[in-house]
Amino acid sequence: MSAGSGRHVHFIAIGGTGMGSLAGLLKARGWTVTGSDTGLYPPMSTALEGWGIPVCEGFSPENFQLGGSAAPDLFVIGNAVRPDNPEARAAMESGVPYRSFSDALYELAMADKHPVVVTGTHGKTTTTNLTAHLLHATGRDPSLLVGGISLDFEGSFREGKGDHFVVEGDEYDTAFFDKTPKFLHYHPKTLILTSVEFDHADIYRDLDHVKSAFRELVATVPVDGTIVAAWGHDDVRDVVYGAPCRILRYALEPCEGTSWRASAVEADADGTRFELHVEGAEPLSVRTPFHGDFNVENTLAALAAVSSLGVPLEQAIAALPAARGVKRRQEVRGEESGVLVVDDFAHHPTAVRGSIGALRARHPERRLVAIFEPRTNTSRRRVFQDDYARAFDGADRVLVQEVSEEPIYSATGEVSELFSAGELCEALGARGVAADALPDVDAIVGAALAEARPGDLLLVMSNGGFGGIWEKLLEGLRSR
Repeated sequence: MSAGSGRHVHFIAIGGTGMGSLAGLLKARGWTVTGSDTGLYPPMSTALEGWGIPVCEGFSPENFQLGGSAAPDLFVIGNAVRPDNPEARAAMESGVPYRSFSDALYELAMADKHPVVVTGTHGKTTTTNLTAHLLHATGRDPSLLVGGISLDFEGSFREGKGDHFVVEGDEYDTAFFDKTPKFLHYHPKTLILTSVEFDHADIYRDLDHVKSAFRELVATVPVDGTIVAAWGHDDVRDVVYGAPCRILRYALEPCEGTSWRASAVEADADGTRFELHVEGAEPLSVRTPFHGDFNVENTLAALAAVSSLGVPLEQAIAALPAARGVKRRQEVRGEESGVLVVDDFAHHPTAVRGSIGALRARHPERRLVAIFEPRTNTSRRRVFQDDYARAFDGADRVLVQEVSEEPIYSATGEVSELFSAGELCEALGARGVAADALPDVDAIVGAALAEARPGDLLLVMSNGGFGGIWEKLLEGLRSR
C-alpha cells in the first residue's frame, strides 16, 4: 500500500501520540488526513491543529466525510478503540481496507528501512529521540516516530532519506482485533531494551506475562541483527538470554559481561558528566544535557546503538550536548514569583522515583513539591500501593489526586482493589514526608499556591492532561 497525493486516510482515535505522529507523517507525504477522538489535550491536540488535520469530536460514521471524499481509501484504528465503537465497526464493515496503527506504520513508512526499535518499561521516548538525534547530527538523516513531541525535531516524527527508521516500540496491545503487542509489528534489525518491569495491568497478569511478550520480541531479531540491552537489570538479562544475535550490554554499575559502562557520574545545573568505558578502548569523557541515573543509562543505550550502526563514537559524543529531549520529560513550564513549575510524564513508581531524583540533582537548593495524578490503568490499581510510598521519598511535600471510582478496564479479570491516595499519604507521613490527598485539580492548585514560596519547585507528574494544572499553577502564581 503506497502513499500518494490525493489519497485519504482516516484515523479513529487520532489523539494518541503514535496515531497523531503517523497522521502527521502521512499528511507531510501528501495524503488527505482526517481523524476523530474524544478528550484531546496538548501537546498532540495542538500538533494536529498545526499540521492542518481536521479532527471530529466523538465517534460516528459521519466523521468519514471530513476529507470531502466519498469514502477514505484507508482507515487506521487506534488501540484505544473498543469493539463497540460505532465508527470503527462501520469502518470495518465498509469494505475499505483498515489497519492497526502498528501495521500501518510498518507498511507505509518502515518496510524499506533498517528498523531501530526502542523498547522497555521506562526510557523509551527519551532514548528513541536521542538515538535519532545522534544519527541526524552525524549525517545519517534518519526517519523517526516517537511517542511524544521532540524538541530536537520540533514534532513527533521526521522523514529522512537515510537507511534507518527509529521508532518507539510499545508492549501494549495492537488493537481490539489484534491482541499482540505493538512492538512485534516493527521487525527490529536493531533493538534497544531499556528495562522490563510490571506495567499495563489492564492487559498483563503479572511480571512473567510482561516478560513473555519481551521474549517473543527478542526472538524476532535476526541473527545478523543487534540487541542493545540494559544489563544491570535482572529481568532484561532474563528475557535476552539465549538470543542468537549480537548483544551490546550496558550498565551504570559494574556488571559481569557488560561492554558499555559509565563511572564518575557528576551532575550540575546544566547536565551530567561521566566517564564512558567501552570494552577494548580507552575511557572517554561524556557530557549529556540530561539529569538522573536513568538518563545516563539512556545515553549509554543511544551511544551503543549508533556505534553499532557505524557512527564513530567521538562524533556521537560530540553531538550529545546539543540534544534537547522531549516535551513533558522534566520540561520547565515556567517560573513565577521564584517558583519553578516542571512537567513530567512519570506515572510508574520507578519513573516517579527517577524524576524526583533527577530534579533533586538539578536543583538541590529548592524545596521540591511533588504533585501526582494516578491516572493509568496500573496506577489506579492497588498493585503499586507500597511502591509509591518509597518512590516519593526524595520529595519535601506531596499532593496526590484521589482516584475516581470510574470502572477500570481490564482484560485480566475484575478489578477489586483500587489505589488509595489517602493510604499513600499516611505511609509518606510515617516516612517523614508531608502529604495530602485532594479530590480534584482545583483543590490541588489551591493547596499548592497557599504554601508556595520563592525557591520552590513544583513537579507535576501525570501521563495525561491533568486538567491543565500547569497553566493554573502559573496563572495563580502570577496573580498573587
